[in-house]
Amino acid sequence: MFDITTLSYNIKVINAYTITTFISIASCFVVHKKCIFALSKITSLVKKSVIIVAGGSGSRMSSDIPKQFLLIGNHPILMHTIKRFYDYDKTIQIILVLPSSQQLFWQSLCQKHDFTISHTIANGGETRFHSVKNGLECISDDFIVAIHDGVRPFVSRETIERCFETAAKKGNAIPAIEVVDSLRFVNKNENTSVSRNDYRLIQTPQVFKSFLIKKAFAQAYDTSFTDDAGVLEKMGETLFLVEGNKENIKITTPYDLLIANAILKANNL
Repeated sequence: MFDITTLSYNIKVINAYTITTFISIASCFVVHKKCIFALSKITSLVKKSVIIVAGGSGSRMSSDIPKQFLLIGNHPILMHTIKRFYDYDKTIQIILVLPSSQQLFWQSLCQKHDFTISHTIANGGETRFHSVKNGLECISDDFIVAIHDGVRPFVSRETIERCFETAAKKGNAIPAIEVVDSLRFVNKNENTSVSRNDYRLIQTPQVFKSFLIKKAFAQAYDTSFTDDAGVLEKMGETLFLVEGNKENIKITTPYDLLIANAILKANNL
């Protein structure tokens, strides 16, 4: 900033043109700072929502308890997942999609674990597609919305942030990680080697401008849909991949549960 005392002291040796130039530069500096502040404020005011889909039955876990309710550490997987998004942004709107048959059990778990993070519950549907569609009905068209698997409790803050920032700019963001194992294409009784550099492993949260993804989910259900990105892609939209994180595993088997507890312990979570 300019020192007014120094400016006044030297006023006799500075011509009028120079003073005018100094004042103009000072004015531009102030305006520039205001512009930066304004842009930052606009970014922080973007309305964010997350739909957490948790409709698992636990069959692959060989458990009577649905996998999203199994404990890692001292809390159910689903609570860890919700907390990840709450810790990222405490103002985020959280929509939890659960089968109606599991909702009372979930409420009892919340009481048991004193889980008080605010969230809205939507009914699960016949398929994941229909469950997500039910969740989208809780959101208006001016949000940036993440759609996330309830059994991915280790998505990093950095991954969430990259997804929201990219979706705000480009309309969507799909987290992915590189393939490290060798791959082979299997066709009936034949198999051939393929380049792993041509493939990526896709994760969630998959993040979208809400008006776009709601339009995509107005399409008829197709058995080819394996994730939300595929639903948008069928509408002709280009998908944008961003870097995910390796710890962001989907817990579906007893082995995954062992890995999850190891991650939890290693990170003191």
